[in-house]
Order: sequence, then C-alpha cells, then structure tokens
Amino acid sequence: MTWVREMVADDAAAVSAVRVAGWRAAYAGVIPGAYLDAMSVERDAALREERFAAGRAAGLRDLVAVGADGADGRVVGWACCGPRDTPGAGAGSGAGAGEGELYALYVRPDLLGRGVGRALLDAVHDEAAARGWGALVLWVVEANARARRFYEAAGYRADGGAQSEEYDGEPVREVRYRRAAGDSQSGPASPRSLR
Repeated sequence: MTWVREMVADDAAAVSAVRVAGWRAAYAGVIPGAYLDAMSVERDAALREERFAAGRAAGLRDLVAVGADGADGRVVGWACCGPRDTPGAGAGSGAGAGEGELYALYVRPDLLGRGVGRALLDAVHDEAAARGWGALVLWVVEANARARRFYEAAGYRADGGAQSEEYDGEPVREVRYRRAAGDSQSGPASPRSLR
C-alpha cells in the first residue's frame, strides 16, 4: 500500500535521494551525463532544508509517498505543487487566475509503474480541488516519453507552451501540460492519507 502524507523537514534527505535517483534514471541520455554525475544528495538535501519553510510560506505543498513495496514508512516518492508561477510567462501563455502548478513529481526508480506516482498525483489533484484551482499545469522534458504518457493517462494535455533549460550548456526542451479541474482520471486510485 502506498500512503501519501505532507512532507516534514526531517524528510529532506530522503526526498533528495528520490529526486537525484529519479533525475539520473529519467534523464540519462537527455541531460549531459556530467551534470547528472555531479548531482549530490547531500547538496540537494541542504537546498531542500533551506527552502522548506520559505516554500510553505509561499503556498507550496510538499507531499511524500511512503510504504510502497515493503518500504516500512520510508519515503519512496515526492511531489510539490502550489500556486502557478506566472512571472515571465508572456502573452498568450494561457496563465489564469486560480491555477496551480505541479512543480515536481519523482518516484524511486525501482518502484516506477507500481502506483506510487499515481498516489502522489491523486493527492496533488485533491490539493488543487481544495484550493479551488481551475486548472493545473506542469512542465515535462519533451524527450521523457514515459512521464508524458503518465500525465496524459491522468488527463493532462500539451497546451503548446514550450521552453528550454540549459544543462552544462546543452539546451533541453520542455513542454507545458495542462489539466482542467474535474478532468477525468484513468485507472484506480491508490490509497492515500494526508495526515
């Protein structure tokens, strides 16, 4: 069973381990290897700890998935959502009042396809409904076909937005996905509890 709860500050190192492993698995061959090799769980955890309180004050919600595949309460996934970050979005971006954004969703690579990501995404959708957001947006690396299929199965659609981020001087294209409030979700939801 996978359970989702709100992240606490003591989860920072476990979240960072999931995030770094997730980057290395998802972006091998897409983002330069030197960049991925240089990622550090310790540096990432220090950053998570530093940003944790500030993120809460800014309306971000960090969620963790625990208990999957005999993990005995250990963090196996992480998601972060909050009000849509629209600065610099530009004309025609589709940004609207009352939208939320899924900023991150990572699952321990050996647990992909076992419902952990779905449990986290369902909890994010619950959060969006509770906050009255009319839509959720997210950015996904264009070459990450697995992630794109995952979001499409949950009702997200590419809306034409695109941008590039540079990693070690190499541009990596991202596409924007959007899901209107109330869009149907496919598949059964995993158990979750937001204690």
